[in-house]
Amino acid sequence: MAILSSTMSKNPVLNPFARALHTPDSLMGFIASASTIPGILVSLPTASLSDVYGRRKVLLSSGIVFATAPFLYLLATTWWHLALVRFYHGFATAIFVPVTNAFVAELFPTKKGERISLFSSVTTVGRNLAPLLGGYILLVTNYGFHELYLAVGLSGSVALLTALLFLNDRSPNANGDGTSSGSRIIKGWGLVARNRGIAAVSLVEAAQYYVYGATEFFLVGYLREIINMDPFSLGIISWVQLAAIPLIKPLMGRLSDKIGRRAPIAFGSILSAIALIAIPFTTNFHILLLISLSFGLGFSLVTSSTPALVGDLAQRELLGTSMGFLGTIMDAGQTLGPIITGLILATSLSYMGAFLSLVIVLLVSCSFFLTTMARG
Repeated sequence: MAILSSTMSKNPVLNPFARALHTPDSLMGFIASASTIPGILVSLPTASLSDVYGRRKVLLSSGIVFATAPFLYLLATTWWHLALVRFYHGFATAIFVPVTNAFVAELFPTKKGERISLFSSVTTVGRNLAPLLGGYILLVTNYGFHELYLAVGLSGSVALLTALLFLNDRSPNANGDGTSSGSRIIKGWGLVARNRGIAAVSLVEAAQYYVYGATEFFLVGYLREIINMDPFSLGIISWVQLAAIPLIKPLMGRLSDKIGRRAPIAFGSILSAIALIAIPFTTNFHILLLISLSFGLGFSLVTSSTPALVGDLAQRELLGTSMGFLGTIMDAGQTLGPIITGLILATSLSYMGAFLSLVIVLLVSCSFFLTTMARG
């Protein structure tokens, strides 16, 4: 429910809502990235705090943001209002993702790939429903943005209520007294930052989300402005890239538990790159469906292995910190993706240059990852 809420707040509504608020073209990427900036600021500190004080307390703080942020969209009347709301909303997932990954990895130390992927697949159900439900609401309300954000608020409120009623903290550190917690946390940051393997995995994860964040936002613009698709069709194209993930991701996670993490990461990066380079060459709806599906499969191959690999490389007492480091670098990539891609899009290179730049990011990051891991 949390991820349904956060995804429906942006896909496919954010692009047309930003346009309706007369957002300048050069700032569209900043609107898309505003919600990812908090990840750079708080993913690492909050995940580290969960190592000391337990996961449940930290996760409940994210639930409060999930429940309150959607209603602030109803008050936005200018583009900078929207940017501020997106910034606040971003704290929810910035806290939620690394802490839950640490929670699951902690509970299933020998099956991290499979169980983290299974949890991710459950959240993908929310991601799958969001563009379809959001697109349908926009269609039947003739782009009724307020009606859509009321639905987003309902979903976020249910997520918080569920967490309050059912979430139990099984972390061994849940009753930590916090003695010298500041020095412990800072020391942990240094140990994680010096781990070359975790740094390489974090970089390839950041590249994935750099590309994903840009594609999620600007693909909708491409389909709407160049192909002139209706909002429900936009939702279908956005949805199909996520449709196979709940089925394929746990299988890929289990596979990575058996054969290792490197091959799925490399193959997934290449598959996503092939899909993206094809986008500007077609306006055919069915081909775009296939491209969107291929991109989603490539993305799921990589992201089913990266958190598990960090879990493999991390010290147990620094599991939350390591996941927070991964989340921080990931959010830096997701923040920069729409901004830089938007600047490229505003040049004469247009969509061709934008999508080509994303392909380059994927291939370069994959090469760096493989080279670093080969060196041990």
